[in-house]
Amino acid sequence: MPGRAERALPWPAVYAIHRVMGHQDTITACVLVIGNEVLSGRTRDANLNWLASRCTEMGIRLAEARVIPDVEDVIVDAINECRAKYTYVFTTGGIGPTHDDITAACIAKAFGVEIERRKEAVELLESFIKKENLNEARLKMAEVPVGAELIYNPVSKAPGFRMQNVYVMAGVPSIMRAMFEGYAPSLLTGKQVLSESVACYLPEGAVAHGLSEIQDRYPDVDIGSYPFMRSGNFGCTLVSRGTDADELKQIVSEIKDMIVSLGGEPIDKDLVTPEDEKSPDDY
Repeated sequence: MPGRAERALPWPAVYAIHRVMGHQDTITACVLVIGNEVLSGRTRDANLNWLASRCTEMGIRLAEARVIPDVEDVIVDAINECRAKYTYVFTTGGIGPTHDDITAACIAKAFGVEIERRKEAVELLESFIKKENLNEARLKMAEVPVGAELIYNPVSKAPGFRMQNVYVMAGVPSIMRAMFEGYAPSLLTGKQVLSESVACYLPEGAVAHGLSEIQDRYPDVDIGSYPFMRSGNFGCTLVSRGTDADELKQIVSEIKDMIVSLGGEPIDKDLVTPEDEKSPDDY
Protein backbone atom coordinates (compact mmCIF):
# COMPACT_ATOMS: atom_id res chain seq x y z
CA MET A 1 0.00 0.00 0.00
CA PRO A 2 1.47 3.37 -0.95
CA GLY A 3 2.34 5.81 1.84
CA ARG A 4 0.78 9.23 2.29
CA ALA A 5 3.44 10.95 0.21
CA GLU A 6 2.99 8.52 -2.69
CA ARG A 7 -0.78 9.02 -2.78
CA ALA A 8 -0.51 12.75 -3.36
CA LEU A 9 0.17 14.20 -6.79
CA PRO A 10 3.46 16.08 -7.31
CA TRP A 11 3.50 19.75 -8.28
CA PRO A 12 3.81 19.26 -12.08
CA ALA A 13 0.74 17.02 -12.02
CA VAL A 14 -1.25 19.64 -10.14
CA TYR A 15 -0.53 22.28 -12.77
CA ALA A 16 -1.26 19.76 -15.53
CA ILE A 17 -4.72 19.18 -14.05
CA HIS A 18 -5.59 22.86 -14.45
CA ARG A 19 -4.34 22.92 -18.05
CA VAL A 20 -6.04 19.68 -19.13
CA MET A 21 -9.36 20.80 -17.65
CA GLY A 22 -9.14 24.00 -19.66
CA HIS A 23 -8.89 26.24 -16.60
CA GLN A 24 -5.37 27.54 -17.08
CA ASP A 25 -6.69 31.00 -16.22
CA THR A 26 -7.95 29.71 -12.86
CA ILE A 27 -5.23 29.52 -10.23
CA THR A 28 -6.47 28.11 -6.94
CA ALA A 29 -5.17 28.07 -3.40
CA CYS A 30 -5.89 26.68 0.05
CA VAL A 31 -4.83 28.19 3.37
CA LEU A 32 -4.07 25.93 6.32
CA VAL A 33 -3.95 27.79 9.63
CA ILE A 34 -2.08 25.47 11.99
CA GLY A 35 -2.24 25.86 15.75
CA ASN A 36 -4.07 24.75 18.88
CA GLU A 37 -3.99 28.35 20.08
CA VAL A 38 -6.30 29.42 17.26
CA LEU A 39 -8.74 26.56 17.82
CA SER A 40 -8.89 27.24 21.56
CA GLY A 41 -9.75 30.89 21.01
CA ARG A 42 -6.59 32.10 22.75
CA THR A 43 -5.22 33.60 19.55
CA ARG A 44 -7.39 35.46 17.05
CA ASP A 45 -6.18 34.61 13.56
CA ALA A 46 -5.30 37.64 11.45
CA ASN A 47 -3.67 35.80 8.57
CA LEU A 48 -6.57 34.23 6.70
CA ASN A 49 -8.36 37.48 5.87
CA TRP A 50 -5.13 39.10 4.71
CA LEU A 51 -4.17 36.14 2.53
CA ALA A 52 -7.65 35.98 1.04
CA SER A 53 -7.46 39.65 0.10
CA ARG A 54 -3.98 39.33 -1.41
CA CYS A 55 -4.94 36.23 -3.39
CA THR A 56 -7.97 38.04 -4.79
CA GLU A 57 -5.82 41.00 -5.78
CA MET A 58 -3.41 38.65 -7.58
CA GLY A 59 -6.03 36.65 -9.44
CA ILE A 60 -5.61 33.57 -7.26
CA ARG A 61 -8.91 32.02 -6.19
CA LEU A 62 -8.80 31.03 -2.54
CA ALA A 63 -10.99 27.95 -2.76
CA GLU A 64 -10.63 26.56 0.76
CA ALA A 65 -9.32 27.39 4.22
CA ARG A 66 -8.93 25.19 7.28
CA VAL A 67 -7.88 25.70 10.88
CA ILE A 68 -6.22 22.51 12.09
CA PRO A 69 -4.55 21.43 15.34
CA ASP A 70 -0.91 20.66 16.07
CA VAL A 71 -1.52 16.96 15.41
CA GLU A 72 0.82 15.11 13.06
CA ASP A 73 -1.68 12.91 11.22
CA VAL A 74 -4.11 15.79 10.73
CA ILE A 75 -1.41 18.06 9.28
CA VAL A 76 0.09 15.36 7.04
CA ASP A 77 -3.29 14.31 5.65
CA ALA A 78 -4.39 17.92 5.07
CA ILE A 79 -1.15 18.78 3.26
CA ASN A 80 -1.35 15.79 0.94
CA GLU A 81 -5.02 16.24 0.18
CA CYS A 82 -4.75 19.96 -0.51
CA ARG A 83 -1.50 19.98 -2.48
CA ALA A 84 -3.03 17.51 -4.91
CA LYS A 85 -6.23 19.51 -5.20
CA TYR A 86 -5.07 23.13 -5.51
CA THR A 87 -2.42 25.07 -7.38
CA TYR A 88 -0.98 26.39 -4.12
CA VAL A 89 -1.16 25.58 -0.42
CA PHE A 90 -0.21 28.31 2.06
CA THR A 91 0.33 27.29 5.68
CA THR A 92 0.76 29.55 8.69
CA GLY A 93 2.01 28.61 12.14
CA GLY A 94 3.96 25.84 13.79
CA ILE A 95 7.54 26.62 12.71
CA GLY A 96 8.82 28.12 15.96
CA PRO A 97 11.26 26.73 18.57
CA THR A 98 8.94 24.90 20.97
CA HIS A 99 7.87 21.26 21.26
CA ASP A 100 4.45 21.89 19.70
CA ASP A 101 5.93 23.51 16.59
CA ILE A 102 5.76 20.41 14.40
CA THR A 103 4.80 21.80 11.00
CA ALA A 104 8.24 21.33 9.38
CA ALA A 105 8.46 17.70 10.48
CA CYS A 106 4.93 17.06 9.26
CA ILE A 107 5.65 18.58 5.84
CA ALA A 108 8.71 16.34 5.55
CA LYS A 109 6.59 13.30 6.37
CA ALA A 110 3.92 14.34 3.87
CA PHE A 111 6.54 14.47 1.12
CA GLY A 112 8.31 11.31 2.26
CA VAL A 113 11.65 12.99 2.97
CA GLU A 114 13.88 13.53 5.99
CA ILE A 115 14.24 16.78 7.86
CA GLU A 116 17.62 18.49 8.02
CA ARG A 117 19.29 21.40 9.76
CA ARG A 118 20.04 23.70 6.85
CA LYS A 119 23.38 25.54 7.00
CA GLU A 120 21.99 28.66 5.29
CA ALA A 121 19.14 28.78 7.79
CA VAL A 122 21.56 28.55 10.72
CA GLU A 123 23.57 31.44 9.25
CA LEU A 124 20.40 33.52 8.98
CA LEU A 125 19.62 32.88 12.64
CA GLU A 126 23.19 33.77 13.60
CA SER A 127 22.76 37.13 11.86
CA PHE A 128 19.91 37.96 14.23
CA ILE A 129 20.58 36.01 17.44
CA LYS A 130 23.83 36.17 19.42
CA LYS A 131 25.70 32.90 19.07
CA GLU A 132 25.70 32.29 22.83
CA ASN A 133 21.90 32.54 22.79
CA LEU A 134 21.43 30.25 19.81
CA ASN A 135 20.45 27.15 21.75
CA GLU A 136 19.01 23.87 20.44
CA ALA A 137 15.47 25.16 20.72
CA ARG A 138 16.21 28.15 18.52
CA LEU A 139 18.23 26.01 16.10
CA LYS A 140 15.07 24.00 15.53
CA MET A 141 13.92 26.93 13.41
CA ALA A 142 16.72 26.06 10.96
CA GLU A 143 15.32 22.58 10.35
CA VAL A 144 13.48 22.08 7.06
CA PRO A 145 12.57 19.11 4.84
CA VAL A 146 15.30 17.87 2.51
CA GLY A 147 14.84 19.57 -0.85
CA ALA A 148 12.97 22.57 0.53
CA GLU A 149 13.60 26.08 -0.74
CA LEU A 150 13.97 28.66 2.02
CA ILE A 151 11.54 31.58 2.24
CA TYR A 152 13.30 34.70 3.44
CA ASN A 153 12.13 36.37 6.64
CA PRO A 154 13.30 40.01 6.80
CA VAL A 155 11.75 40.53 10.24
CA SER A 156 13.37 37.94 12.51
CA LYS A 157 15.45 35.95 9.97
CA ALA A 158 14.02 32.53 10.94
CA PRO A 159 13.00 31.29 7.48
CA GLY A 160 9.93 29.64 6.14
CA PHE A 161 10.23 27.21 3.26
CA ARG A 162 8.62 25.88 0.09
CA MET A 163 8.13 22.26 -0.89
CA GLN A 164 6.82 22.12 -4.46
CA ASN A 165 3.47 23.96 -4.31
CA VAL A 166 3.33 24.15 -0.49
CA TYR A 167 4.49 27.42 1.08
CA VAL A 168 5.16 27.22 4.82
CA MET A 169 5.12 30.49 6.76
CA ALA A 170 5.20 31.79 10.31
CA GLY A 171 2.03 32.44 12.28
CA VAL A 172 3.04 35.93 13.44
CA PRO A 173 1.13 38.23 11.04
CA SER A 174 3.92 40.73 10.34
CA ILE A 175 6.38 37.93 9.57
CA MET A 176 3.89 35.95 7.50
CA ARG A 177 3.08 38.99 5.37
CA ALA A 178 6.75 39.78 4.79
CA MET A 179 7.40 36.18 3.77
CA PHE A 180 4.46 36.14 1.37
CA GLU A 181 5.40 39.41 -0.30
CA GLY A 182 8.91 38.09 -0.83
CA TYR A 183 7.82 35.23 -3.06
CA ALA A 184 4.54 36.67 -4.38
CA PRO A 185 6.10 37.86 -7.68
CA SER A 186 7.00 34.24 -8.51
CA LEU A 187 3.45 32.90 -8.17
CA LEU A 188 1.26 32.01 -11.12
CA THR A 189 -1.70 34.35 -11.30
CA GLY A 190 -4.99 34.26 -13.19
CA LYS A 191 -7.56 36.84 -14.15
CA GLN A 192 -8.23 39.26 -11.32
CA VAL A 193 -11.57 38.72 -9.63
CA LEU A 194 -13.60 41.93 -9.52
CA SER A 195 -16.29 42.67 -6.99
CA GLU A 196 -19.40 44.88 -7.03
CA SER A 197 -21.68 45.45 -4.04
CA VAL A 198 -25.20 46.83 -3.70
CA ALA A 199 -26.87 47.10 -0.29
CA CYS A 200 -30.49 47.61 0.67
CA TYR A 201 -32.72 47.65 3.73
CA LEU A 202 -34.74 44.65 2.63
CA PRO A 203 -34.64 41.25 4.38
CA GLU A 204 -32.89 38.40 2.59
CA GLY A 205 -36.19 36.55 2.29
CA ALA A 206 -37.55 39.35 0.13
CA VAL A 207 -34.68 39.31 -2.37
CA ALA A 208 -33.99 35.56 -2.40
CA HIS A 209 -36.19 34.62 -5.37
CA GLY A 210 -35.13 37.46 -7.64
CA LEU A 211 -31.47 37.02 -6.74
CA SER A 212 -31.67 33.32 -7.57
CA GLU A 213 -33.04 34.14 -11.01
CA ILE A 214 -30.20 36.57 -11.65
CA GLN A 215 -27.67 33.95 -10.55
CA ASP A 216 -29.20 31.43 -12.98
CA ARG A 217 -28.69 33.90 -15.84
CA TYR A 218 -25.03 34.42 -14.94
CA PRO A 219 -23.63 31.03 -13.83
CA ASP A 220 -19.98 32.11 -14.18
CA VAL A 221 -20.37 34.88 -11.58
CA ASP A 222 -20.52 34.30 -7.84
CA ILE A 223 -23.48 36.22 -6.40
CA GLY A 224 -23.96 36.23 -2.65
CA SER A 225 -26.26 37.83 -0.10
CA TYR A 226 -24.85 38.95 3.25
CA PRO A 227 -27.22 40.18 5.98
CA PHE A 228 -26.43 43.06 8.29
CA MET A 229 -28.05 45.03 11.11
CA ARG A 230 -27.38 48.73 11.58
CA SER A 231 -29.05 50.79 14.31
CA GLY A 232 -31.66 48.08 14.73
CA ASN A 233 -32.52 47.88 11.03
CA PHE A 234 -32.02 44.70 9.04
CA GLY A 235 -30.77 44.67 5.48
CA CYS A 236 -28.48 42.78 3.13
CA THR A 237 -25.55 43.49 0.85
CA LEU A 238 -25.63 41.71 -2.52
CA VAL A 239 -22.12 41.01 -3.78
CA SER A 240 -21.23 39.90 -7.31
CA ARG A 241 -17.74 38.55 -8.03
CA GLY A 242 -16.37 37.76 -11.48
CA THR A 243 -13.66 38.56 -14.00
CA ASP A 244 -15.72 40.41 -16.64
CA ALA A 245 -16.26 44.07 -15.70
CA ASP A 246 -19.01 44.64 -18.28
CA GLU A 247 -20.91 41.57 -17.14
CA LEU A 248 -20.70 42.74 -13.52
CA LYS A 249 -22.13 46.12 -14.48
CA GLN A 250 -25.09 44.42 -16.13
CA ILE A 251 -25.67 42.27 -13.05
CA VAL A 252 -25.54 45.30 -10.75
CA SER A 253 -28.12 47.03 -12.93
CA GLU A 254 -30.44 44.02 -12.69
CA ILE A 255 -29.96 43.77 -8.93
CA LYS A 256 -30.83 47.46 -8.50
CA ASP A 257 -33.95 47.05 -10.63
CA MET A 258 -34.99 44.09 -8.51
CA ILE A 259 -34.50 46.05 -5.27
CA VAL A 260 -36.59 48.96 -6.58
CA SER A 261 -39.34 46.57 -7.73
CA LEU A 262 -39.53 45.25 -4.16
CA GLY A 263 -39.93 48.74 -2.70
CA GLY A 264 -36.33 49.10 -1.58
CA GLU A 265 -33.63 51.66 -2.28
CA PRO A 266 -30.31 50.46 -3.78
CA ILE A 267 -27.23 51.70 -1.91
CA ASP A 268 -23.83 51.62 -3.62
CA LYS A 269 -22.10 50.47 -0.46
CA ASP A 270 -20.79 47.21 1.01
CA LEU A 271 -22.68 47.54 4.30
CA VAL A 272 -21.89 45.23 7.21
CA THR A 273 -22.94 45.03 10.84
CA PRO A 274 -20.63 47.32 12.88
CA GLU A 275 -18.76 45.55 15.65
CA ASP A 276 -20.62 47.57 18.26
CA GLU A 277 -23.88 47.28 16.24
CA LYS A 278 -23.91 51.07 15.95
CA SER A 279 -22.75 53.09 12.99
CA PRO A 280 -22.11 56.82 12.61
CA ASP A 281 -22.78 56.44 8.89
CA ASP A 282 -26.14 54.78 8.39
CA TYR A 283 -27.98 54.79 5.09
